[in-house]
Amino acid sequence: MRTLAAALGLAVLVSCVTKETELSDSATRQAPEFDPQAHLFLEEVEGEEALAWVRAQNERSLAVLQGDERYERYYEAALEIATSSDRIPYGSIRNGYVYNFWQDDEHVRGIWRRTTLESYSTSAPEWETLLDVDALAEAEGKNWVYAGVSCLKPENTKCLISLSDGGKDAAVVREWDLETRSFVEDGFVIPEAKTDDLWVDDDTLLVATDWGEGTLTESGYPFVIKRVKRGQPLDQAQEIFRGEVEDVAASPFALEDVEGREWFGVLRAETFYTTSYFLLRDDDTTLRLPVPMKSSPHGIYEDTLLVELEEDWTPEGQAAFKAGDLVGFSWSGFLADEKLPPVELILRPTARQALQDVEITPGGVLVTLSDNVVLKVQSWTRGDGGWSATDIDLPANGSAGVTFADEHEQHAFLSFESFLEPDTLYAYDTDTGALSPSKSLPQWFDAEPYVAEQFMATSKDGTQVPYFVVRARETELNGQNPTMLYGYGGFQVSYTPSYSGTIGRLWLAEGGVYVLANIRGGGEFGPAWHQAGLKTNRQVIYDDFIAVAEDLISRGVTSNKKLGIVGGSNGGLLMGVMFTQRPDLFAAVVCQVPLLDMLRYHMLLAGASWMGEYGDPDIPEERAFLESISPYHNIDPEADYPEIYFETSTKDDRVHPGHARKMAKRLEELGKPFLYYENIDGGHSAAANQKEAARRAALEYTYLARKLIDGE
Repeated sequence: MRTLAAALGLAVLVSCVTKETELSDSATRQAPEFDPQAHLFLEEVEGEEALAWVRAQNERSLAVLQGDERYERYYEAALEIATSSDRIPYGSIRNGYVYNFWQDDEHVRGIWRRTTLESYSTSAPEWETLLDVDALAEAEGKNWVYAGVSCLKPENTKCLISLSDGGKDAAVVREWDLETRSFVEDGFVIPEAKTDDLWVDDDTLLVATDWGEGTLTESGYPFVIKRVKRGQPLDQAQEIFRGEVEDVAASPFALEDVEGREWFGVLRAETFYTTSYFLLRDDDTTLRLPVPMKSSPHGIYEDTLLVELEEDWTPEGQAAFKAGDLVGFSWSGFLADEKLPPVELILRPTARQALQDVEITPGGVLVTLSDNVVLKVQSWTRGDGGWSATDIDLPANGSAGVTFADEHEQHAFLSFESFLEPDTLYAYDTDTGALSPSKSLPQWFDAEPYVAEQFMATSKDGTQVPYFVVRARETELNGQNPTMLYGYGGFQVSYTPSYSGTIGRLWLAEGGVYVLANIRGGGEFGPAWHQAGLKTNRQVIYDDFIAVAEDLISRGVTSNKKLGIVGGSNGGLLMGVMFTQRPDLFAAVVCQVPLLDMLRYHMLLAGASWMGEYGDPDIPEERAFLESISPYHNIDPEADYPEIYFETSTKDDRVHPGHARKMAKRLEELGKPFLYYENIDGGHSAAANQKEAARRAALEYTYLARKLIDGE
C-alpha cells in the first residue's frame, strides 16, 4: 500500500591517481574465489572489525575527494543553500498557529517553533521556540535527531515528540506540554523502537511498538497494538490487536465522520502492498472495512469514505472499477448494517495520469494529479449533480502540490516548483478558493541560460519511457557534455520536476547536464506503471534506464565517457545493477544507501518488508531471478568497471550498511577501483544534520566532476 510504504519510510561527487593510491594493499594480491560467507563480518553494524574496515575506507576516499580543489567550494555552496534563512519555513496549521521545524548553521540539530498565522504571512515572522534540539542533546548527552511530533486535537497542547539517536528510524517518544514548554513529568514515554502512536484522549494512547520478545515482524516492525493509559506501566497496557510475525506491520489509525466523531481502528499490512483495515468497536471487537487489500482509504468527506484503488475491484452486484480510480461510499450507510453500500466513481485518471495525493479540507477534497509527469491540484466538491472538479490556478508545467491541509483547518498551503523555478508557497482558503503567494525560495542560480525538455526513450519491449533533460540552452549536441542521470524506479514513488539549488550551482553552472528518468516501478502513471516491474518482471525497470541512457547518447547529449548515474536506496540497487549489467555505458556511478545483496536482503533490518516489491529469495523461481540481477553476486572478475562511489550510513536501520560494505569489499579483493564513504550517523538519508548533508553533496559532486568533467 502506497500510504503504508510512506509511513514505513520509503524520495538524492575523484578518480584514481594510481591504483595503488586508491586501493588497499589487498588489491594487488590475486583475488580469492568468491565466498559470500567471508564478508558476513561486515553485516555487524557496530562490529569492531567492520568499523575498522569502514574507517580505513573513509580515510582513503575522503583524502581523494576532499583533497580536490573543488571540494571546499562545493561544500560552502551546499551549506549556504542548506542553512540559508531564505529557505521556506514549511509548516502545519493548528488553532491559528503555524508550526515549523527549522535547521540552520546556528541550530544544527534544529528547533521546533511556531508563529501566528497572521505573522507567518509577513516577510519576517516572529517565531516562538518550543523545543531546541541542540540544547536538549547537549543537556542530556544524546545524539538527538528530531523525528516528528503529533498533538492531541482539538487543543493541540499535549504532544508526543519523537527523538532518534543519530537519525535512525527507531525513536524514543516523549510527551511534551506546549503550555509549560517542557516534557511532562511522569508523562507518556515509549522507549526506542519503530513506533506508531495515536492519541485517543487526554489519558489514552493506541501504540504499536516493540513490546518485547516476539512482538516484531520479520521486517522489524510492530504487529501488536495496545491501549496505554496515563500512569500505567507499559507492561500492563491492554492488548487490543495482534497480527502475525510474517506480516510487514500493524498500526493504529483514526477516521473522523461528518458529525465530528472519531472512529479508531487498526491496519494490518500483510505485505508491503496489501493491507486490511479494521474499526475498533466499543467492546474492542473489530469490524473490517469492505475495501480491497490493495487500496488506500483517505478519510471521510461529507459522509463519503474516499478510497484510492491500487487494483481492479468489482464489488458484488456492482460496477467494475479500475486500479488508479478514486471511489467512495456512504460512511453512515456502511455503519447502519455493516455492509458495503453502493460504491461511486469519483475520478478515473487517463492512461497518462495518476493520483499523487488526496487531502480532505472543510471546503473540498484537494487532489494532486500527475499528467504526463507534471503535477496539478484540483478541488473536488459534491453537489446535487454529483462530483465536480475545479483546477486551482497554480503555475503549469512543473510540480504543483499540497504541502499542508487538514479537515479541521480552513487554510491550506499549496506549492509549485519546476527544474528552473524555485519553490513558491501559496496560502489557499478552502472555503472561498482565494489563492495568494506567501513565500518563495531565492534564485540559487541564474536559470535564464537553461532549458528543461521532456523526451521519450523506447525500452527493450517497446514501452515509451519519459525523461527530462535540463541543460544550457546553447549546449552543443556533440556527445561531449558531462551528464548526471538520476533514477529510482520502485515502490510506486513518482519523481516529477523539482528545483534544486545544489544541482544548479554545483552541476549546471559547472557545465553539466541533469537528467531525470521516469522509469517503470515508479508511480508516474499509476499502479500499472509500478506493477509492471514487480518481482521477476524487474528487468524491465533496468531496461528502461538503459534505454534512457542510450537515447541520451544517440541524441548527442552525452557519451558513455561523459555519462554518470546517481540513485539511492532502491535507486542504489538500480545503480548496482547498471554497474554490473552495463559497465560500458557509464563513466561514473554514485550508489547511495543501496541494496546490493539480493539473496540476503530479506534477512537484514527492514528487508523482509520489501518482498512484495523484489520477491522472496526462499522461493526457487524468485531466488533464481534475484541471483541473476544481484549486483553483489554478479561482479565479473574479468570485466572493466568504472570507478564507483558508495555512500551509506552506520545508523541506517532501514537499508543495512552491509550491502555497500560487502560489495565494496568484493571489489577491493578483485583490485577494482572504488570509493567508499560511510557516515557514522545519519540514518537512511545518510545525513543527520545540514552540515553533514552539505558534506555529502560536496563529496558526490566532486566525484562527478572528476570523472565526467575532468575525465579521470
